[in-house]
Amino acid sequence: MTGAAATAAAGTGGVPDSPVVDAHHHVWDLSVRDQAWITGEALAPIRRNFSLADLAPEARAAGVGATILVQTVTVPEETPEFLALAADSDLVAGVVGWVDLTRPDVADTLARLRELPGGRHLVGIRHQVQGEPDPEWLLRPDVRRGLAALAAADLAYDLVVLPHQLPACAKAAAELPGLTFVLDHMGKPPIATGALEPWASAVRALAARPNTVCKLSGMVTEADHRTWTVDDLRPYAETVLDAFGPRRLMFGSDWPVSTLAATYGEVLDAARLLTQSLDTAERGEVFGGTARRVYRR
Repeated sequence: MTGAAATAAAGTGGVPDSPVVDAHHHVWDLSVRDQAWITGEALAPIRRNFSLADLAPEARAAGVGATILVQTVTVPEETPEFLALAADSDLVAGVVGWVDLTRPDVADTLARLRELPGGRHLVGIRHQVQGEPDPEWLLRPDVRRGLAALAAADLAYDLVVLPHQLPACAKAAAELPGLTFVLDHMGKPPIATGALEPWASAVRALAARPNTVCKLSGMVTEADHRTWTVDDLRPYAETVLDAFGPRRLMFGSDWPVSTLAATYGEVLDAARLLTQSLDTAERGEVFGGTARRVYRR
């Protein structure tokens, strides 16, 4: 166990009484579809297949009783595949899929997805906004129309964005108060550098919108993969906990991307340490209640 892992594992007090909900993980099969984003030496360890069969024993050992499977690539075929996986799984409770929000027939597309095997597991939609060159992509009229369709369909919208895109997220949340926006990976703060601003101010502005929640996820891969400690993560975790509060914060492993820096258990142990000041009810929200409420599971 690395020094970072030992720090994370120390004094976690075991698994909670209630099963944990892991609100954010992925799977992929490179023989079915390439993951073009997995390039370069740094990502080489995860350029292989990861399945629910790989995840299940690690999740169960960590006390996780349900998960949310999240899209990885912007192709329409992936979401039906994920819904079918969820239909055959006793672990996956919900799927955050992908649809082209810019198309005028978003509502029809969502309706068709819900008619597929496993369609009842569709709980949200996500687009790789972090890859859009326009920092205000979310505010485009065609995207806004698509987001409104999600609200009408009673689905959440996961935000995978970089810090400079957070102001547009806050504007979109203000314009669409009927849609729940879920900030993935805390908006990817620059943990490796130790800088808090301007990320912290931007994330607090987003949290000021009552229709926003945040995932306590993605921290270990934004930190130094080899040397991170819980203390490195703490200022960022405390920022989102203070900004959103435990009823609008949910744990996510970001497995298997997280394996670049930690094991599944180490990620969960770190999150427990970072929330140990909360009371039992508040920890119950972060590790299950918020996810169940937001994703209606």
